[in-house]
Amino acid sequence: MSGKVVHFEVPVDDVDRATSFYVEAFGWQLASMPGMGYTMITTTPTDEQGRPAEPGAINGGMFVREADLTTPMITIDVADLDAALAKVEELGGSVVRPKFPVGDMGFAGYFRDSEGNLLGLWQSAT
Repeated sequence: MSGKVVHFEVPVDDVDRATSFYVEAFGWQLASMPGMGYTMITTTPTDEQGRPAEPGAINGGMFVREADLTTPMITIDVADLDAALAKVEELGGSVVRPKFPVGDMGFAGYFRDSEGNLLGLWQSAT
């Protein structure tokens, strides 16, 4: 498991309002992903594969706030999402949303750590 922070997510109540805010406040580029209810946020230039070109930089996304997904969160890269969620539970955390596919890009899941913080996990498809 890599354990690197690779993404961030921001839940919002009004996507249009939030889009305008982040574009005007920080110059971020936002792109809606049709049929997914998700908006990609580009904070830094990307390479040919869409990954941040600058070492240490991350991009993110935003979605309409949901019952359990109410606060901004960081997303951690893992080799095996199911194993990572099992480890989270073993160590006193809890699964908020089990592994689910994200298009053909990979899989995501959400958990609460032992302190109640909401975080995401990412497993690439390749």
